[in-house]
Amino acid sequence: MAAKVLAIVLAGGEGKRLIPLTTDRAKPAVPFGGMYRMVDFVLSNLANAGFLKIVVLTQYKSHSLDRHITQTWRMSTMLGNYVTPVPAQQRRGPWWFAGSADAIYQSFNLINDEQPDYVIVFGADHIYRMDPRQMVEDHMASGAAVTVAGIRQPLSMADQFGVIEVGEDGRRIRAFREKPTDAVGLPDAPDQIYASMGNYVFSTGALCEAVERDAEDKTSKHDMGGSIIPMLVERGEANVYDFKDNEVPGSTDRDRGYWRDVGTLDSFYDAHMDLINVHPVFNLYNFDWPIYSMQPPYPPAKFVHQWGERVGRAVGSMVSPGAVVSGSLVENSIVSPKVKVHSWAHVDGAVLMEGVEIGRHAVVRRAILDKNVYVPEGAEIGVDLEKDRQRYTVSDNGIVVIGKGQRVEP
Repeated sequence: MAAKVLAIVLAGGEGKRLIPLTTDRAKPAVPFGGMYRMVDFVLSNLANAGFLKIVVLTQYKSHSLDRHITQTWRMSTMLGNYVTPVPAQQRRGPWWFAGSADAIYQSFNLINDEQPDYVIVFGADHIYRMDPRQMVEDHMASGAAVTVAGIRQPLSMADQFGVIEVGEDGRRIRAFREKPTDAVGLPDAPDQIYASMGNYVFSTGALCEAVERDAEDKTSKHDMGGSIIPMLVERGEANVYDFKDNEVPGSTDRDRGYWRDVGTLDSFYDAHMDLINVHPVFNLYNFDWPIYSMQPPYPPAKFVHQWGERVGRAVGSMVSPGAVVSGSLVENSIVSPKVKVHSWAHVDGAVLMEGVEIGRHAVVRRAILDKNVYVPEGAEIGVDLEKDRQRYTVSDNGIVVIGKGQRVEP
């Protein structure tokens, strides 16, 4: 008999470092790649792997996330499959989730209803492809209480990650530390470390026992990575799963093992730029392991006008359905549905979300424009950063970010 598996997606993240993109929505609901939301990547990985009982725990400004999941992620109920958002329900008292471990604790009814043998606990705000079946199979064979997905990173970058340190066998976790400055390299690669991907597979009994114990500790931060995993590491019951061993159908040598934590405006922008190379660093065109999302009934993208320099064209870019590029030039950019770029405008290195409109003769460079931003005729964004800092958000790397519906001055 096949093991019963329940997938829990942690999607309550506030995403403060992504403001203004998260001013009006939860981090997992932030649009990505023109046609998607961040949460679509983890849900697609689970669905492609055949794990079709999925609960998404939400909390912070969750309306657009709840709506997206409800409208997009519909499973056949004949076999009991579902993807359902579950908000904080105050089942344990008059308080909201105090952390990711507390979110699990307050949602024990979901586990009790399904009675799974194993529980997948994945985050909702990373961009990657992964076949979770292989990680679950690895966990089942190991006999560990928990298996933590680790991605190899240079030892010099250890102070940027939650670091998994392993024993001589390369599997058993001996320490789990947050951003250490004295990390030790891997047994088979002294110049590398395992960075935690925030993805876990638990044996159900071990998860419930650990979370209940953590709930009784009033000094705990009630965090999966900061509280639960160190507890099981201390008992010698935690293993690492090496992400490089994960083979995703249709992946290329170029994008195999890709994973990005898009927790900052700069990493969010960089992840978009990874999509548009001739040979993408992350390939959305892998039809063997598709990323699913809502596909609205928009018409194909349109490119119009060919009078002298008034030629609608896009180069090195991804242009979504419903977009119109009219007598203008779009370069190295992501163009979402219903975007309009008017004549003689120039867009270069930009992420334009749904409904953005760029007026005639406007210039937009190295920028992220959230939904329904209107750039008036002749306006310039990303040309004079000092001027932009007085009006908009500008990231550490000089990316100009304009929030949803924000008015752009001429």
